[in-house]
Amino acid sequence: MEQQFASDNYAGICPEALAALTAANAGHAPAYGEDEWTRRVSDRLRALFETDCDVYFAFNGTAANSLALASLCQSYHSVICHELAHVDTDECGGPEFFSNGSKLLPAKGEGGKLTPAAVEEVIARRSDIHYPKPHVVTLTQATEVGTVYRPAEVAAIAELAHARGLRVHMDGARFANAVASLGTSPADVTWRAGVDVLCFGGTKMGLPVGEAVIFFDRRLAEDFAYRCKQAGQLASKMRFLSAPWLGMLEDDVWLRHAHHANAMARRLADGLATLPGAKLLFPVEANGVFAELPAAAIAGLRARGWRFYTFIGAGGARFMCAWDTTPERVDALLADLRELAS
Repeated sequence: MEQQFASDNYAGICPEALAALTAANAGHAPAYGEDEWTRRVSDRLRALFETDCDVYFAFNGTAANSLALASLCQSYHSVICHELAHVDTDECGGPEFFSNGSKLLPAKGEGGKLTPAAVEEVIARRSDIHYPKPHVVTLTQATEVGTVYRPAEVAAIAELAHARGLRVHMDGARFANAVASLGTSPADVTWRAGVDVLCFGGTKMGLPVGEAVIFFDRRLAEDFAYRCKQAGQLASKMRFLSAPWLGMLEDDVWLRHAHHANAMARRLADGLATLPGAKLLFPVEANGVFAELPAAAIAGLRARGWRFYTFIGAGGARFMCAWDTTPERVDALLADLRELAS
């Protein structure tokens, strides 16, 4: 299949991750995370985040988010999220299931982002015994509409949350793209800004599979290994889940690929801005482009074999760029759009 724009999950394994995976496939190694690759990756992540964090690995983002949130909640608690949050709209009730019932409380916010005021409104909505007690705020970085929280924005929400007794979780499915966009250190937009737990997405940045769940407060990770085992997320041959991370973390490969994906999104957005009838719906700050297109253009693109999503409302289309998206493929998409618009 030619490169598509439906999802960065369409992309294959990046060469660096594949090389690391192949290198790990030699001889026998201890199982269930007792291997040298898992230890080395965990240490690399601690160095990357500049703190002694606790690191676990899960097969996918839904499991990582669901188990991380479950570790922060009791069944009678609730989680404040944006109304577009993946944990609420695209994880099939996973966070509620694995927490035995913690309710998700959606809040509104411009550009896919929560604000301290929006969080405070949900917290203050009710405090009686009949209402699920807010206990966690979850932020998506980059957001579901391709915008990015600045460190100060994260810090403002975290300060409010902690003052009100809430923990802060970050869904970092596209964390690499956010860091590349911000030009800041991973630490500055996570634990230094008040994030307690990060789910660091690996799949979308070029790994074959796997996310890292990073607890910046080790106390919150109590018995997390048992949660992973019970949920079927403890890989027996863990080295094949963790080793590809070595290839990504070496020489900041993860950041280089994220910069490239972001640049391809910017190239696409710049091209769309010149097309009649096309309108960008959100600022392009990571690797996603959200645009309003005429219905005829959407139908025409699909007839020509292009794949993309239109789940964001009438006329809205999402185009995702990946670590391997080529300028030529972006230009081909734009060329077809120009033909359809003429």
